[in-house]
Amino acid sequence: MNSDALTAVLDGHWAQLRRDIRAQFADHSFAEPDDLGTEEYRAWVLERLRELAKSGWHRLGFSREYGGGDDIGGSVVSFEMLGFGDLSLMVKSGVQWGLFGGAVQLLGTAVHHEHYLARIMDLDLLGCFAMTETGHGSDVQHLRTTATYDPATREFVIDTPDEQARKDYIGNAARHGRMAVVFAQLVTGGESRGVHAFMVPIRDETGTPVPGVEIGDDGRKAGLNGVDNGRLTFHAVRVPRDALLNRYGDVTEDGTYTSPIESDNRRFFTMLGTLIRGRISVAGGAIHATQRALAVATRYAEKRRQFGRPDASGETLLLDYRVHQRKLLPAIARTYALHFAQEELVRTLHDIQSSDDAEERAQRELESRAAGIKAIATWNATRTIQMAREACGGAGYLSENLLPALKADTDVFTTFEGDNTVLLQLVAKGLLTSYRDHFADLSPLGTAKFVAEQFVGAVIERTAARKAIERLVDAAPGRDDDGVLFDRGWQVKLFEDREQHVLEGCARRLRRAAEADPFEVFNDAQDHVLRSARVHVDRIVLEAFVAAIDRCADDEARALLNRVCDLYVLSNVEEDRAWFLEHGRLTSARSKAVVAAVNDLCAELRPHARLLVDGFAVPEPFLRPAMLR
Repeated sequence: MNSDALTAVLDGHWAQLRRDIRAQFADHSFAEPDDLGTEEYRAWVLERLRELAKSGWHRLGFSREYGGGDDIGGSVVSFEMLGFGDLSLMVKSGVQWGLFGGAVQLLGTAVHHEHYLARIMDLDLLGCFAMTETGHGSDVQHLRTTATYDPATREFVIDTPDEQARKDYIGNAARHGRMAVVFAQLVTGGESRGVHAFMVPIRDETGTPVPGVEIGDDGRKAGLNGVDNGRLTFHAVRVPRDALLNRYGDVTEDGTYTSPIESDNRRFFTMLGTLIRGRISVAGGAIHATQRALAVATRYAEKRRQFGRPDASGETLLLDYRVHQRKLLPAIARTYALHFAQEELVRTLHDIQSSDDAEERAQRELESRAAGIKAIATWNATRTIQMAREACGGAGYLSENLLPALKADTDVFTTFEGDNTVLLQLVAKGLLTSYRDHFADLSPLGTAKFVAEQFVGAVIERTAARKAIERLVDAAPGRDDDGVLFDRGWQVKLFEDREQHVLEGCARRLRRAAEADPFEVFNDAQDHVLRSARVHVDRIVLEAFVAAIDRCADDEARALLNRVCDLYVLSNVEEDRAWFLEHGRLTSARSKAVVAAVNDLCAELRPHARLLVDGFAVPEPFLRPAMLR
């Protein structure tokens, strides 16, 4: 069969946009260099960013009123596709148009949109997203930079109280940014009203830091050295009152604070919720980088030979070894599954942020799912790209063969746009009843207080393709029936049952917080909290895979995807066999059968390995490492 049928399913709702982007990627100018120093690399990325701006893709997520495309999902897809190429370019574009421009659009009002958006889109104004501080990353609610209103001059005074409060790791800050969206504690009338965002100039038109702004360079990093990450410190920097991005909170000329949202906590989380696009984009970029690594490693495994065959017919292809198949094929299946889950996530984001009356509950669920997919997709990138590097032996360690750069550049994805461990705690809290309507901070103490005050329980709600999944589950055989391992309904029920059991056990442990030290109870249960989140994500990813198969119009492609889905499920079960055995969900004989089934599926899918990675449709200019020439 032709890989186009697989690509059609993977491309999903924004298929035409993906085709257009691939066509432009046929130009080699986007292929990354591997021999530039830090400053040369930064300059190269900025030049590529200006070329990228000519394509118009970056406009998709902005309002049509200001020259955009009103296509939020399309903007995320265009960013994801950059994950096939130079990741410094992807990240720098995300900083400029996603984080900096997105904050202006989503947190600002008409005066900001009219003044800034066109300039941001055209790269006339390069900017930064200055949220993270040296001492505060995930705990955004307790950032220590201050923005104190001075009614005498109608200005805000931006201050960095100490070194731990400086803005750190800020993309575009070290060299190119001229303005920053600075997140700071808004203080007016001697009262703090929580974190808000402000437009703060950091350089003049000549590139010189403005008075009161101290700029440092984070220097050489493990990867992404084409992005100029830097540090920003503010010494009584004054900005006008309208520098406040005031969609969710404003200050009148006399210093009176006003907001359409009365609760400070609720306002803070509503503000952060609007910025969820960046987290979703990082997940998509990681998935595309993983697809590229798998395409390279699979092509190499079809070419490289090692050790002679017993019949003296020649040396054996790497991909003919079962152990090599077990490296690559489950990773391909897992990446297909995550791609489909990401597609569902982007469509949900598009629908919610394109609507004027989206339900608050839907927004909370989107945030939870985005946190979970981001964590699992970026961890999968780290794990899979390392595996791909090892699968290519010494050749995979050479810079010219792409994999070392991919490994280094994607490593930080597990940390930025939310540390993965913290994000999974957010997912777990979202699974406990009552939390969807409760706004608590993300700290362990805040969680501990929440579980002490609330009755918590477990809720399982199906996501994608509900009707198809219900049909499968209803028709599922008993768990002792022969052939049950390959029954999709049984597989879904197995994942649902695991999630329900783990969640209920977690809830029981956390209920003890009402009678004991809440923090200690939560601290002791963190392993359970994280497992709850992971098995939940496993289940929604499987449901997304089922939905993709259900909408596949090509019979051959559907049959192949069904086997890939089987491999995703059974390799997941194999990795978690200890839990299934401990909790009586698998007998020892059935557990051994799972291992045999994974072997059989690898053998069955081996002839289709190249077809499966070709289905990712990674543009050929990005698949030309020296070892494949």
